[in-house]
Amino acid sequence: MSADTWRIGKHEMSSRFFLGTGLFPSPLVQQEAISASGAEVLTFAIRRVNLDAVEDDSILQHIEPGAFIFLPNTSGARTADEAVRIARLARASGLSDWVKVEISASERTLLPDPIETLRATEILVREGFTVLPYISDDPIICRKLEEAGAAAIMPGGAPIGTGLGILNPYNIGLIVEEARVPVIIDAGLGTASDASLAMELGASAVLMNTPVAKAKDPVGMAKAMRMAIEAGRLAYVSGRMPKKRYASASSGMASLIVK
Repeated sequence: MSADTWRIGKHEMSSRFFLGTGLFPSPLVQQEAISASGAEVLTFAIRRVNLDAVEDDSILQHIEPGAFIFLPNTSGARTADEAVRIARLARASGLSDWVKVEISASERTLLPDPIETLRATEILVREGFTVLPYISDDPIICRKLEEAGAAAIMPGGAPIGTGLGILNPYNIGLIVEEARVPVIIDAGLGTASDASLAMELGASAVLMNTPVAKAKDPVGMAKAMRMAIEAGRLAYVSGRMPKKRYASASSGMASLIVK
């Protein structure tokens, strides 16, 4: 397959794997997993970063400056105002003008609050941020976020950290079909087949952290996810065969007659 690049804002990318930086057993394993993943975009919770000394932060000090696109997220925010304040602090510290808006309405499910997410997206877009909102797999709210100026839409496959995979492939397919911006499946994936399915449904990319960091072998899982994403993408652009109700032989019946 020829070069299959894609774009968010001014950034053109070849990798379709966004990787989170938390939960790894050690900085060394984190670094090896990042390398194995081939990811160009790394995400992390802004609240876990020391914004007063970014270069000395326990997470970021192990990452080569300028080697990746940073996607800080507003994890922990409960309202649009909190998320906006966190995003402004991150940009002021020089981290990035990209932001993943993440506003949870429930501590038990960590499902996103669609109303507050939309409001935060509208504000941050007006302030010049490249906004990638994490949202539920609802085609209507995804469309409204796109209309509000989101640079990409990030519907969850399942609640964060559950590893349940894509619970509603039909909705994801509708979101992809209607979107005019990249669709990135974010949250709930557990293994390589989930990542492949996301890409086969037409997603532009996959974002994950827990399935890699909490695997028995995070580095091996990072490589597996990378390969699954590439395979799923290739299958999608190649076009699968139509599903049929009844069997059909790959060889014509005439060829099966023994003379």
